Amino acid sequence: MSALKYTLGGSRRRIGLARLARLAAGAALVVGALGLAVPAASAAPASGGVGWLRLAHLSPNTPAVDCYLYSFDNPNAKIVLHHVAYGAVSPYEQVPAGEYTVAMRGAGAAPASKPVLSASVDVQPGGAYTVAGMGPYAGLRLQVVQDKLTTPQGKALVRVIQASMRQPKVSVGLNGQSLASQLAFSKISSYVAVSPGSFTVHAAGSSESANATVNLKAGAIYTLVVEDNSTKLGVDALIDAQGSKVKPAGGVQTGFGGTAARPGAPLLPWLSVGLAGLLAAAGGSMLVSRRRRPALHAR
Repeated sequence: MSALKYTLGGSRRRIGLARLARLAAGAALVVGALGLAVPAASAAPASGGVGWLRLAHLSPNTPAVDCYLYSFDNPNAKIVLHHVAYGAVSPYEQVPAGEYTVAMRGAGAAPASKPVLSASVDVQPGGAYTVAGMGPYAGLRLQVVQDKLTTPQGKALVRVIQASMRQPKVSVGLNGQSLASQLAFSKISSYVAVSPGSFTVHAAGSSESANATVNLKAGAIYTLVVEDNSTKLGVDALIDAQGSKVKPAGGVQTGFGGTAARPGAPLLPWLSVGLAGLLAAAGGSMLVSRRRRPALHAR
């Protein structure tokens, strides 16, 4: 299993303790003047002004790449994923709503070099998106896919991404219920609502097939990726979301984690944790696993 190396962008700044104290004192005076108005505003859900993005490499014959995420008006990358190989899918990252550019360069290429591919994505408040490198190397493209975050009551949602080049068309079923019929390479099926439970996934191409067991929970949303393993066809399961009340995981790209202010929200409540946010933003990099999955057992 490969690992993706995450780098969170943004400049690093030092603020002296004396200056920080002066800022805190000034903030206290303003909060006192505003009375209860600021706490009331800060009680609004932080997710109102953010969305979620994840990046994927789903082109079987394309070498590893470095992936960059830029906000529309900032040349500094917010997120960098190094040496992303076929089959790798990043975790969701929570970002402020707005326009972004995703760029892919050959693994190890200079950050300022011309991207091999790039695509724009408009992140809407509360929206979730997968940006995937798809297709054969000769026709490689970046595809922006909108992911769902809610399910019918008591149901799970499941869809299929066909990322196998060895099998040009694949049919996928769940305990006999069809999820996708003759789905062509690099295509994505619609979501299908199913009752929760443990299921056998069967993916069949013209000359290969694969079985796996997956546990689906009510209120959760899944993507099944059919892919070329080293010697056989494989099926991988990704959790898109845990339903309308538990969104995809990931920290807001401001250094404040879950306490980050929404765009346009009052900033005063976050001055008290400003130092912790700056330290978090200066953390530089972290390692993340190749996949995040529900219980999945190949058979």
